[in-house]
Amino acid sequence: MSMDPGLVAACFGIGVVVGLTGMGGGALMTPVLVLFFNIPPLTAVSSDLVAAAVMKPVGGAVHLRRGTVNLDLVKWLCVGSVPAAFCGVLAVRALGDGQGIQDTVQLALGIALLIAATGLAVRAYMRLLERARRRDGSADPLPQGRPDVSVRVVPTVAVGVVGGLVVGLTSVGSGSLVIISLMALYPLLKASSLVGTDLVQAVPLVASAALGHILFGDFRLDLTASLILGSVPGAWLGARLSSRAPGGLVRRVLAFVLLASALKLLGVPTTQTAVALLVLALAAPVAWMVVRRRHGFPALAVRRSRRPALVEQGTR
Repeated sequence: MSMDPGLVAACFGIGVVVGLTGMGGGALMTPVLVLFFNIPPLTAVSSDLVAAAVMKPVGGAVHLRRGTVNLDLVKWLCVGSVPAAFCGVLAVRALGDGQGIQDTVQLALGIALLIAATGLAVRAYMRLLERARRRDGSADPLPQGRPDVSVRVVPTVAVGVVGGLVVGLTSVGSGSLVIISLMALYPLLKASSLVGTDLVQAVPLVASAALGHILFGDFRLDLTASLILGSVPGAWLGARLSSRAPGGLVRRVLAFVLLASALKLLGVPTTQTAVALLVLALAAPVAWMVVRRRHGFPALAVRRSRRPALVEQGTR
C-alpha cells in the first residue's frame, strides 16, 4: 500500500478547514481527488466518505468537551440523515456501472458544490442581517450562556433527510449544506454551537454513507489511508483553533474554491472558468461593501483588538 505525500499534505489542509469552520470536507476533498489526482468520481466519493467517518469524530470530540453541541438537534438530524445517507448510496448503485455512473456522480457533485458555494454567501448575508437587527435593538440579545433553543422536529428531520441523501450521492453536504440550514432554523445558536452541533451530527451520518459505499461503492483502502493520515491531524488542529480564529476569510476563500471546482466538474472550459472567477473576484468585494453600507456598517470591516477591553476590566 503506497502513500502519496502530496495527497497527504492536501488532506491536512482540508482537515484544518473542516475543524475550523465545520464545512468543506467532502466539498473540498472530493473535487481535489477528481481534478488534481485524477481519481474516478465514484472512487473519490467512496474513499472520501470512509476517511470522513474517521476524521469527523476528532473535531466533534473537541466540541463535546467544550459543551458547544446541542444533543437534541443532533438526535433529530440523525433520525432523518442516517437512513437517507444509506439510501443515497443505493440510489447511486441503481444507476448502473461503468463510465455512465462516473459521469452522473461528477454532475451531481458539481451541482452540489454550486449549492454549497451559494449557501456560504447566503450564510454571510444572514449573519450581517443578524448583526444589523441586534445593533438596532430589533432582535433579542445573543445568549450569554449555553443557548436554550426549542427544537423544531419536523423541519430538523427534513434537513437531515435532504443532507443525508446529498451526502450519500456526492459526499458533500454534511457541513456545507446542513450548517446553513441550521442557521436559518435556529438563529439564536452561537457560531461555535452551530459548528459543534454540525460536526457531531455528521459522525453517524457519514458513518452510514461510508458503510454503504464500502458495501456497494468503489472503496479503495490505499487511497483512504492517505486521506486519513492527512485529514485527521488537520481536523484536530482546526477544531482547536475554531474558538480563537475568525472563520470569515476562510469561508470566502472556500466559496471561491468551491465555485471553481463546480465549474470544472460541470465541464465548463478553462477560459470561461477563468473569466467567471476573475469577474467574481473583482465584483464580489464591491458588492459586499455596498451591502454593508446599505445595512449601516462601514464598507470595510475592521477587527477590534480585545486587549484594551481586557486591560480595562483588570484595572476595575
